[in-house]
Amino acid sequence: MKTAALTGDSGTYGGIDRFRLIAAFLIVGIHTYPLVSVSSELNFLFIHVFARIAVPFFLMATGYFLLPRYFDHPRPDRKPLIRFLKKTGLLYAGATLLYLPISVYAGHYADGNAWLLFVRDLLFDGTFYHLWYLPAVMLGVLLVYALGRKCSLHLTIGITVALYVLGLLGDSYFGLVTNLPFLHTIYETGFHVFSYTRNGLFYAPVFLTLGAWAATRARPIALRENAIGFILSMALMLAEGALLARLGISRHTSMYVTLLPCMVFLFGLVKSRSGTRSRFLRDTSMWIYILHPLFIIGVRGMARIAGLTDILVGNSILHYLAACGLSFTCAAVIAMWGERRTSAPSQKSRAWIALNMEHLRHNVAILQGILPEQCQLMPAVKANAYGHGAIEICRELNRLGIRAFCVASVMEGVELRKRRIKGNILILGYTHPDQLHLLRRYRLMQTVVDSAYAKTLHAYGKKLTVHIAIDTGMKRLGVSSEHMEDIAKILAYENLVVDGIYSHFSAQSDAFTQTQTERFHTVLSKIKALGYAIPNAHLQGSYGVFHCPELAFDYARVGIALYGAMAHDALRPVLSLKARVSTVKTVFAGEYVGYGTGFIAPHTMKIAVLSIGYADGIPRSLSCGVGNVLIDGSRAPIVGHVCMDQTIVDVTTVENVKQGDIAVLIGKDGNMEISALDIAEQAMSVPNEILSRLGGRLERVQGGEFSALTRSASRATITKDLRM
Repeated sequence: MKTAALTGDSGTYGGIDRFRLIAAFLIVGIHTYPLVSVSSELNFLFIHVFARIAVPFFLMATGYFLLPRYFDHPRPDRKPLIRFLKKTGLLYAGATLLYLPISVYAGHYADGNAWLLFVRDLLFDGTFYHLWYLPAVMLGVLLVYALGRKCSLHLTIGITVALYVLGLLGDSYFGLVTNLPFLHTIYETGFHVFSYTRNGLFYAPVFLTLGAWAATRARPIALRENAIGFILSMALMLAEGALLARLGISRHTSMYVTLLPCMVFLFGLVKSRSGTRSRFLRDTSMWIYILHPLFIIGVRGMARIAGLTDILVGNSILHYLAACGLSFTCAAVIAMWGERRTSAPSQKSRAWIALNMEHLRHNVAILQGILPEQCQLMPAVKANAYGHGAIEICRELNRLGIRAFCVASVMEGVELRKRRIKGNILILGYTHPDQLHLLRRYRLMQTVVDSAYAKTLHAYGKKLTVHIAIDTGMKRLGVSSEHMEDIAKILAYENLVVDGIYSHFSAQSDAFTQTQTERFHTVLSKIKALGYAIPNAHLQGSYGVFHCPELAFDYARVGIALYGAMAHDALRPVLSLKARVSTVKTVFAGEYVGYGTGFIAPHTMKIAVLSIGYADGIPRSLSCGVGNVLIDGSRAPIVGHVCMDQTIVDVTTVENVKQGDIAVLIGKDGNMEISALDIAEQAMSVPNEILSRLGGRLERVQGGEFSALTRSASRATITKDLRM
């Protein structure tokens, strides 16, 4: 049985966050000369050549996650760009205030041009020696954004490479222009504006653009080729650095010709490493970068006071390790404090959804273990992933190696693409002809809902990738399985690239399910008899996976089972729903509670008003005692009618309920649990409807009730279960 979801996938981002920490330690090395007491030649190769991969890696990571949306889109959302600039600008301002007294004390602004020097530092050189990166990344992002609005990504790469070459001549290859008076004059004039060409004009843009390119490549470089390419290009870069040092033509040592291919292969290699993204590692590496000069100064000062200068400073390796250790400790404390402050917005929210990603991973493993080896999951993430949050769910599924999704509308597909969700995305519903251009722009696959619609898609005049829906008895969308001539015409249309064909079970009935399966198989057989290759076929949904696991198709369109909201002991609910107690009141016998005099207090009772209502997706049919919530491990019946923004519950028997307490509407509280299936039965509905109607104003946070199945135990436990 398959365990791919447990072992990770080459397209995950955890490796990027882990290498950020390595890059941060390399930057500390650049400023501490860790090998100088061992060998000056080794130290040169380490800090002036090898460690120069650190800053470009940070730039490529920024380009990878921020910039792809700004190429080939007529009206991209500028909010992420603005947020990035604001966040980086605030960080730069804070770091400037932190280090400015040190610069003043060191006499950096002692001459008469202090203000001009400060402005130059602020815009290009950095207000302390290591802070140049912050203005460089901001200026570089703005430059690449501007180019992206006018140029294609490939043209932007060409322009930024040209800028990098100009920067090379002012950096490692400056000696080549010293004998060319005209160029030499131009560069020397430029050095009155900025001290180095290692800045946001010549250096940062190319790596930012290469990061964006890495995110949009249709066919990433294979792991083996990345590893070989990095080793060879690093060897060449070490040779290049050594040769330039021997020739003595370098003005600075940040830019090398071979640094570009080296970073392309390195980033691809790091990106291929599996693992979940870690905000802790991202924040820790950032704070190491910001704070490490303070600890370099601190180590030297403490060594002088303690009389240990020969040991802690004279021994360059110990000096480096001490600076790294102190920087990491302080940075980790700050990162954990920041994570604790922001990782639990539920502590301040009126109502929220908590997502248990461990349960999602468990459910994926269960489903993949049931299906045949060649059958891949195509999760249904329509209706905001059944209320769970399509972006959050798809990102986690991408990390698990899942590369096929289905949604209801073209705009749902567009939103996933804008948020960089990878893989095939199938539109299950109708797309208006005026929106067909979105299918091509965002690489979406369209369902052929009937033969007339096939003609419309073909008449668009451009290639569209489609899946043909076959009506095997549900009488909803699809070409009738009996109309083989219509299906043959669709296969023959030149403008339709038929990537898949599917049908849908309409009832949990073994007999009718068997009938639909036979009809679908008949269509596939006739397609083959006509001489066409059978496209990717899919028939099973959640019901079909458990009741017809033997069907050997290419995809299974799992929905409610993925989210653990169907009656099956092996599945675990991914979502819990919680709300805050707004107020607690006493009502007396005979008093009305809520709208419409729908509830009259039979006796003196205590009620709590919850900050959640039908606008958040709570069914109004749960009113007046039909539904319950959990507070402090006890059931509290809903009294009165559910309001738009509030729900009133009876807490007479629940002790010590107070304002700000948490009520659980879906999920566990102590030994009690209310499932989406429970609510669906009370509301005479289905879990799909209950979950998909959860409102957009609910925050979605990752957390909630985690079972005893930990990440470390889950692989062995689930694999054992699947083998049984």
